[in-house]
Formats: sequence, structure tokens, C-alpha cells
Amino acid sequence: MKLLQRYIAGRIVIMALSSIIPILAVIWIIQVLGRVNLVTDTGQSIGSFLKLAALMLPTVVPLVLPFGIALGVAQVLTTMNDDSEMPIIEAAGAPRSIVVMPVLFVALIASALSFAFDNGVEPIVRAQAKQMIADAYADLLSSVIEEKEFRRIENGLYVQISSRAQGRQLNGLFLADYRNPDEQLIYYAKEGAIDPSGSILIMKNGQINRRTNDGNVSVIRFASYAFDLSSLTEARSKTTLTEIDRDLPFLWNPDPEDPYYKDAPGKFQAELHRRLTEWSFPLVYALVALVIAGDARSHREKRVNPVAIAFGIAFLLRWLSFYISNQSSGDPAMIPVVYAVPIAVSALCIIMIFMTRRLRKSPFQRLIFQIAGAAKALPRPGQNGGGA
Repeated sequence: MKLLQRYIAGRIVIMALSSIIPILAVIWIIQVLGRVNLVTDTGQSIGSFLKLAALMLPTVVPLVLPFGIALGVAQVLTTMNDDSEMPIIEAAGAPRSIVVMPVLFVALIASALSFAFDNGVEPIVRAQAKQMIADAYADLLSSVIEEKEFRRIENGLYVQISSRAQGRQLNGLFLADYRNPDEQLIYYAKEGAIDPSGSILIMKNGQINRRTNDGNVSVIRFASYAFDLSSLTEARSKTTLTEIDRDLPFLWNPDPEDPYYKDAPGKFQAELHRRLTEWSFPLVYALVALVIAGDARSHREKRVNPVAIAFGIAFLLRWLSFYISNQSSGDPAMIPVVYAVPIAVSALCIIMIFMTRRLRKSPFQRLIFQIAGAAKALPRPGQNGGGA
């Protein structure tokens, strides 16, 4: 790569990173804040929350990267044009490849990174994040319950303890169970313990207050009572991997016995074709930005900011791709359209870059400008050709 091409590529990389990092941070923070309940509901430490936040970061990169490339290319070429660098390059007779090659070089690297994140890193971290959340809920009572605070375990089930003893021992246990609409159960126990599997809560020296909808109340005293938590912990700790959590080999050859695949096989097909096309978006968006801002223009020309146009077209293409991908899950006839959009846009941009040129002034226009210049050189009325 020539010196000028390295200069352009370096500026595009810097500008793209300057665009990607703020957008990436905003989207990442929004997704992370949606998982704050992992700490509030399960009593996990801040370290576990930060680990989950780190696992969510790679899932945002493929979404933001194409827009960063589009903004970086459009902004750099627009700035070079405003600083008269683009007109100088064109006036020096430099080939079109001087500007095109560094843009394609950066875009191809970004596309490779997008493919690696979308098909390699993202499925792994998504599965790990889901497993981490499942593990947090697996032993829910022993980790969630805090002293002298009511906690909702699930809808209609609340628990409170007076103090936590050594190990898995609990003191002053109160449990209210309103899950059955026909009756309400309230458990009191002086002592309690949770078995190592987290599926049984053993209460000692307590009583059960039972009230039915017809107003009947009964009180049962017990020396020891086992409260079954297996259905609760199993439901919360079960990890269900959907199509976005699967790697590319699984999408290419899914397991026919997978329960989620049995319910929605079309979603797996749509996800496969999305993975095989979206990695090219950095290249497609870079070509769009190159068409919009890649020509030298006069400062006297009035035009809309190329950066805004590039971002608007990129956003429209992203929305169109998302819509077609969703439609393909229920209509296999839409699958070819998933590939047609990036291919057609790329082909159109390449034609516009290499096969067309900006309109130059015709010989008639040049003659008019020459006559106007000669007219300005003529002496004005009242002026003499020489000195007095």
C-alpha cells in the first residue's frame, strides 16, 4: 500500500473507532442495565455482575461495527474534500484506486471481524451468559434470602428470615405461598435449612396457617416439614438455547431432536442465512459511503452533509435486512432476498465508483468561461490604456 493509501486508511480507522466506541458504550450500558435484576433478585456479587456485563459486550460489536465503518469513511473523505486534499489528488492525475483501495482494505478487515464475532465469539458468550444466569437461580433460596427482608421468589411466593446461621441454616423463617388461587398458606418456623441440591427447604418447630376461599382457617403444628422447591429451581436453572445462541455448524446441521428446533425450525434457517450475509455489511456500507463522499467537489456546490446521507442509507439498509430476515423465518421464498440486498447494493456501488464519472464542463461551457474572462480584461469605460 502506498504512503497516501496508508494515510487514508489510518484516518479511516481512527475515525471509525471514534464513532464505534461511544455508540458501543451506549448500547452496551442499556443492555447491561436490563440485567441489574441478576444482582437484586439473586444476591450475586458485583464481580458476577461485571462478568455478565463483559460477556454481553461481544454481542453488541457486530451490530455497531458496520455503522462505524460507514461514518468513518464518509467523515474522512468529506474532511479531505473540505481541506482540498481530494481536489489535489484528482488534479494530480492519481488513479481512482488511491482512494478506493484503503477504504476496501479497512472494510474487508471489519467484515472479517464481524464474521468472527457473529459466528465464533457471540454464540459462545451468549451460552455462557445464560448458563451463568441459570446457575445464579439454581440455588436461589440459599443465595437470595437476606436477613429481615421480604423477598419474592416467584409470583405468589414470598420468604423472609430473621437471621442466617452457619452454612445453610436459617433462623426465624416466614414463607407465604399464594400460588394456589383456592387457598393461601403461611408457614412459620423457628429454624430451617436448605439441602445441598437446593431443591428442598426443611423447616423445624413451626406451624402452617391455611385459609381457603370460603373462609375456613386451619392451623397445623409440625416438628419438621419439607417444602418442595424442585419445580421452582429446575425451571429457573434450566438453560434453553435458542437459534441466536447456536454456533454456525449447529445452524447448518441442526439436531432434529432439539426441542426448540422442533417448535420453530424456520427461525434456525433464518438465523443461518442472517449469519451468512450480515458479516458483509461493513463492506457494503463502506461502498455506499465511498459513492457518496468519494469524489472531489467544489466548495461552491451546495449539498447535504455526506455523513448524514451515508448514515441514513446505512440505517435504511439495516432495517431492510432485519425485516427480510424476520420474514424469511416464516416464508422460505424470502431467503434469496436476504442475499440479494447486499449483493445488489454492492454491485450498484461498484458500478457507480468505477464506471461513472462526474460530469465535466463541455467545450461550449469552456468557451463561455473564456469569453467571460476576456471580457473582464477589457478596459472599462472612462479608463485609459496608459498613464495621463
